[in-house]
Amino acid sequence: MESILQHITRIQEKLAEVQKQHLQLKKEQDRLQQTLQLFQEKDKLQQSRIEELERQLEVVRATRPATMNEADRQALEKRINQYLKEIEQCIALLNE
Repeated sequence: MESILQHITRIQEKLAEVQKQHLQLKKEQDRLQQTLQLFQEKDKLQQSRIEELERQLEVVRATRPATMNEADRQALEKRINQYLKEIEQCIALLNE
């Protein structure tokens, strides 16, 4: 009978240790999720900044056509055509 009680006591101690570890891991997971969310938000901001800088670069290149090479000119025309298509789609939606 004594050995059964000792066995149950050891199981309870191990269970308590596992619960303690689980709690620690849960806290660590929460911390890591918060860190991930911060990095994802920072990444979104940086992506937005990159897109804005790319647009500004296109404007600068467009204002200096003498320095624009053929690839840049074609890229600018493609971008302008995309804008025109988007504007036409907006107008079509407004007319509905």
